[in-house]
Amino acid sequence: MVGAGPVGLASALFLARAGVPSIVLEKEPMRTRTGSRSICVQRDVLEVLERIGVGQAVADAGVTWYTGRTYHRDREVLTLTFPEGTGFPPFVNTPQTVVERLLEERVRAEPLIELRYGHALEALVQDADGVSTQDGIRASHCIAADGVHSKVRQLLGIPFEGFSFEDRFIIADVRVDLDFETPERRFYFDPPWNPGRQVLLHPQPDGVWRIDWQVAEDVQLTDAHVRAIVGDRPYEVVWQSTYRFHQRRAKILRDNRVLLAGDAAHVMSPFGARGLNSGICDADNAAWKIAADRAGEAGPHLLASYDAERGAAADENLRITGDTMRFLVPGTPAERARRAEALVKGEGIDSGKLFTPFVYTDSPLTTEGGELVAGSRTAGPGFTVAGGRLIRPDGHVAGAADDDGVLRRALGYS
Repeated sequence: MVGAGPVGLASALFLARAGVPSIVLEKEPMRTRTGSRSICVQRDVLEVLERIGVGQAVADAGVTWYTGRTYHRDREVLTLTFPEGTGFPPFVNTPQTVVERLLEERVRAEPLIELRYGHALEALVQDADGVSTQDGIRASHCIAADGVHSKVRQLLGIPFEGFSFEDRFIIADVRVDLDFETPERRFYFDPPWNPGRQVLLHPQPDGVWRIDWQVAEDVQLTDAHVRAIVGDRPYEVVWQSTYRFHQRRAKILRDNRVLLAGDAAHVMSPFGARGLNSGICDADNAAWKIAADRAGEAGPHLLASYDAERGAAADENLRITGDTMRFLVPGTPAERARRAEALVKGEGIDSGKLFTPFVYTDSPLTTEGGELVAGSRTAGPGFTVAGGRLIRPDGHVAGAADDDGVLRRALGYS
């Protein structure tokens, strides 16, 4: 593994669960524990993380929210409420730094994983039997989870295709008591206190709110920005940063024995919580295929299916987040007109279609048998296709406490 972020650590734990030893190389000398960065972890991803012993811990450490409100200028135009159910909640806001800490605790307790900080990758060579680093580390495969500026991707000469948006965003973690009745997400289009642009609020643990301001190039965060949201309440800016949104994807996600995962494979705007969640799905997909390949149980095309499946997932995420960004930052008169109409009517507003796992309807691993409706989550007698949630023939979505738990345990979900 190259990279000790959440995707790299999760990859190592998935491999260990399959009995595969691994070494995780991280160029930084120690972990940075400041800033929220990615915060939304989706229900299905919590279930995936629970297979490596951290899903419940991630949920317990975060803030659960069921309501999202959208405002246009000074009026509420849309309210979205998730139903409460069994098992994990729809979304839990747990800062990435906390997710990383919980994963690292599990990694350090796992004898099959060696974690090396301060170990930068400078060269990578592949041959018919494995991969080697510049300092003699030898492995059968490599999962490159070393971020948007991936050294592995650069060494392999894989293009990182796409574009970047010009608009700039300031993000800040602000500790303040907003006195909301329950935690909820709030999205503001063109508010009077940030005219022509957007602001997003997300609850976090310990009374901290993640606030994203879309701003002009020369704007810096001031007390006035924060006061427009918190009023005269006392507050503390715990952390802040600036960023631009990128929509990019590696041209290929697999090169022989090297698989790109997480931000090394794809980056997208955060609206919809598709970055970290899709990265964990990359790790899960890559690990079981590597384990099968090492054990001699894979056919000659199993590793290639990683590129087919996770590449298609990346394409879908980029398409959805691209649509969102065109709504947030319309680039043509027609896009501006559609946005204005949607905000006035309160219909068709796109503040980020929230993440759900990608369904592999066109995967080379999907077996024939039974009718498969494109875009649906069911096939054959009523069970889900690969990548979807388990669905019983009566249409009921399986949960951790359901009576089909035997099937879920057989697949490693409980």
